[in-house]
Amino acid sequence: MVEIAVGLGIVLSLVFTETLGVTAGGVIVPGYIAIYLHDPIRILSTFGISLVVFIIVQGIAKVMLIYGKRRLVLSLLLGFFLGYASKLYLIFPDNGLNLAVIGNIIPGLIASWMDRQGVVRTLSVILITATIVQLFLMTIGMELPNV
Repeated sequence: MVEIAVGLGIVLSLVFTETLGVTAGGVIVPGYIAIYLHDPIRILSTFGISLVVFIIVQGIAKVMLIYGKRRLVLSLLLGFFLGYASKLYLIFPDNGLNLAVIGNIIPGLIASWMDRQGVVRTLSVILITATIVQLFLMTIGMELPNV
């Protein structure tokens, strides 16, 4: 089921990239976001960490020359470490609150695309694509697991 959501996200991401010229935060991001559409707190947490990574990369770029692969790897590493920290410190089982980010590299991918095409455009395309993936899965009668 998860594989189908990610696969659909990849296809839709490719279609939007080729037709509209916008990318949904990396090709795997919309599928993973679609899986968690039932949990908006985790989506907001993921977007929040992505925004923090974006701001840190922008700040570092003002004092260091980083571009291309180095900029992508920096975003991925920061996203990974901040995401890992969220999984350690932002899960509160006593009251059932889970603020951990989605995936391990998703925040870094989102931050990298925020850096390339802007924050609003990236988040908008991710949410639109994830919603289409979720609607398609509902149409064909597939239910996503509660992860």
